[in-house]
Amino acid sequence: MELKDIKPNQGNIDVVVTVIRKDSPRTFEKFGKKGKVCNVVVKDGTGQVTLTLWNDDIDLVNEGDTIHVQNGWCSEYRNEKQLSTGKFGKIEVIKGAVDRNTVFTNDPAMLAGGAPDQEENDEDAEEPEEASEEEFIE
Repeated sequence: MELKDIKPNQGNIDVVVTVIRKDSPRTFEKFGKKGKVCNVVVKDGTGQVTLTLWNDDIDLVNEGDTIHVQNGWCSEYRNEKQLSTGKFGKIEVIKGAVDRNTVFTNDPAMLAGGAPDQEENDEDAEEPEEASEEEFIE
């Protein structure tokens, strides 16, 4: 499915989109329960739409990610389509904008291939003793 084909009050939406903007999350309380909500703007080759993220999905998605919205729901707010996972949908990150295992640093030791904050002066360190051949003979 493509974004241009989505209509308000439509369910069972299955799209792959790229996140181009993520707003700051907001907290709310409804019926005595607290939650978080956040809007992101997503696009594909046919257009863009606002996707509403709820609670744990907020931390899952980042700008630049390619995501798969499965079993989504489209509503309309102020004459604009808004996509959501609703009660039964889910979001899967297909390709993260940044490898989540990437470490960013400006530590000169790490940039030079060494360990971070490694002491240059290891004179006091003891050298391990070499094992003699006799120790391995039974």
